[in-house]
Amino acid sequence: MKAIILNLAAWSILPIMDGLAKHLSTEIHFVEVVWGRYFFMLLISFPLIFLFFRAHIKWPKNILLQFSRSIFLFLSTILFFYAISIISLAKALTLAFVAPIIVTILSSLLLKEKVGLNRWCAVTVGFIGALIIIQPGIIKLNLASLAGIGTGISYAFYLISTRSLTAIDSPFLTLIFTGLFGAIIISFIVPFYWTTPNINQWIIMICLAAVGTLGHFLLILSLKYAEASKLAPLAYFEIVNNIIIGYYFFGDFPNRFLWLGLFFIVSSGLYITISEHRKNRIN
Repeated sequence: MKAIILNLAAWSILPIMDGLAKHLSTEIHFVEVVWGRYFFMLLISFPLIFLFFRAHIKWPKNILLQFSRSIFLFLSTILFFYAISIISLAKALTLAFVAPIIVTILSSLLLKEKVGLNRWCAVTVGFIGALIIIQPGIIKLNLASLAGIGTGISYAFYLISTRSLTAIDSPFLTLIFTGLFGAIIISFIVPFYWTTPNINQWIIMICLAAVGTLGHFLLILSLKYAEASKLAPLAYFEIVNNIIIGYYFFGDFPNRFLWLGLFFIVSSGLYITISEHRKNRIN
């Protein structure tokens, strides 16, 4: 129950970060928004952990895994922030919901887990849902839609690596590395797109980073208490606040194709999870 509460809290908070990022991307380049998200995340998390949880600051047991995890989240962030700068929050997030499906594929390819016919059928259904949303051949397929799918792929790798790290490193240490590598990388890129933010934009950047820091810390904690596959369906809860924020602040409301695609993707993800839960109970 603790894992579920923490996970739901994370998915309730993170859409606020998405909404702030989308608003900010209408005023400044999305790369600068990504920089603000990572720079201030590091600026917030490191001093707090140093002051109150200093004992957890030590060299990670698997630095390569920490680095890889940070890169996956960085890719997911920059792709998603680009996507929401072009298309609606709901569409970008729904396309990113291919993540649980990608986790299933990765478990077969990377972890050598046995994936049965039912799971492959669910993956196919989820893929159909993504096709319904982007409608290739009917509407022009753009980079923003592909970035939305790329977000889900990157995030799937991030979830798998996060779950692996919870067994060997402190969640406080992992939170620091969540922002560290991303902040370093984006700091080399952002000068090419830099325009000096005004005071309101600085404040939004700081708020965006604070919300993201809290959300990802809750997510890391939840994965410490339960397997990623069991918590994966709860990520669909994010679409509720995402649609509310998108409609109320940006006037975006899902069309019938997005609702239909969302139904396919969510159904496939839930089916995979329920099947795995039943299998584990039998075993």
